[in-house]
Amino acid sequence: MSNWQKSDWRNKPRVQMPEYTDQGALNAVEAQLSKYPPLVFAGEARKLKDKLGAAARGEAFLLQGGDCAESFSEFSADSIRDTYKVLLQMAIVLTFAAKVPVVKVGRMAGQFAKPRSAPTETVGGVELPSYRGDIINGFDFTPEARIPDPQRMLQAYTQAAASLNLLRAFSKGGFADIHRVHSWTLGFTDRDEAEKYREMASRISDTLDFMKAAGVDGTSSSKLSQVDFFTSHEALLLEYEEALCRIDSTSGLPVAGSGHMIWIGDRTRQPDGAHVEFCKGVLNPIGLKCGPTTTEEDLKVLIEKLNPENECGRLTLIARFGAGKVGDHLPRLIKTVQEMGANVLWTCDAMHGNTIKSTTGYKTRPFENVLREVQEFFAIHRAEGTIPGGVHFEMTGKDVTECTGGVRAVGDEDLSARYHTACDPRLNASQSLELAFLVAEELTSMRDEQKRAVM
Repeated sequence: MSNWQKSDWRNKPRVQMPEYTDQGALNAVEAQLSKYPPLVFAGEARKLKDKLGAAARGEAFLLQGGDCAESFSEFSADSIRDTYKVLLQMAIVLTFAAKVPVVKVGRMAGQFAKPRSAPTETVGGVELPSYRGDIINGFDFTPEARIPDPQRMLQAYTQAAASLNLLRAFSKGGFADIHRVHSWTLGFTDRDEAEKYREMASRISDTLDFMKAAGVDGTSSSKLSQVDFFTSHEALLLEYEEALCRIDSTSGLPVAGSGHMIWIGDRTRQPDGAHVEFCKGVLNPIGLKCGPTTTEEDLKVLIEKLNPENECGRLTLIARFGAGKVGDHLPRLIKTVQEMGANVLWTCDAMHGNTIKSTTGYKTRPFENVLREVQEFFAIHRAEGTIPGGVHFEMTGKDVTECTGGVRAVGDEDLSARYHTACDPRLNASQSLELAFLVAEELTSMRDEQKRAVM
């Protein structure tokens, strides 16, 4: 990569990116962003890569979650806190089940752009450009709002910086104390409808009580009161990514300063495309979405381009097929990876393949389908003898009604009550935590099978 330049992507075919009408304004914003401090630092990215390498070996487990698309209008300290809080709760449940550290990565502080299935949308006979996320254009269905505006990149940067500042304070300032986090979880399991999760919650309580009696608690161990928390987003708007790319003073290598981990979406993973070209040159951990149309040949080329040194922790393959389809696609991709001897971390995005239109006209994702895809992901890895290293969810800490199902039984008729997403439907706080308990059951079952195998 010694001859790679951060602008090389400009010479490659680009998709899912806006055409700005004012080149001068775009140039000015890029120049301004390039002078700003990076949002994250190379040492943090390297630390995350090490942790993801452990997950690839089965020595850790990745929990990645957060907003479908971050919003300027919905931005608040409370919304960041609430999503962060649920991720911590989920992580404790998964840690207890897996008996390995959980790597916590938020879809936060950078997830402002979204690929779309069509370049335009029509409402009431009026056709306008599609909304592509607040970093690009506005959600309001007006000609003015839908014009791509480069100034939005500056607002996205400011919001991401503020988000990271708060997340770092939460992570190291005592908010993440394990006893406090578990007390929130007990509030969830105290509900009658969540009774079936009470036993595991009680066992976690017993473990914490034992540790406290043994003198290991949040006051004596920073490991119980502080956490490492990382950010991630889809590297879709490459003008923004290039402007925040920096050279690491330690290694002399380029680092994406926009987030600790960046990923390439299922619509932008063309082997000779602009997004792969940019991502291959930075030292950050890279995610690659793998959908039903991912061919074995393309996967080989992408692995070779994105991880030429075969580093453990560098490349995360994020499987997203849809419930009932995992068996049609995951085994062939696993076989491709095995034939290459490639070091990858396998994770399951159980959201994007399970989007449907409800009877009431809302785009939704049934909780049971999300769970089913996760279960199929684990079952296939058990059958193949490979490691299911993580899960990836679109979720929020708010009490929204966007996905149906769960113990609180959101129905089609409930979707209109609190349907707030600007793009895709998200799991609410209750559904997210319930899913963590159900994933924990998969992890416990897998661990028990491994124990029996060595006896």
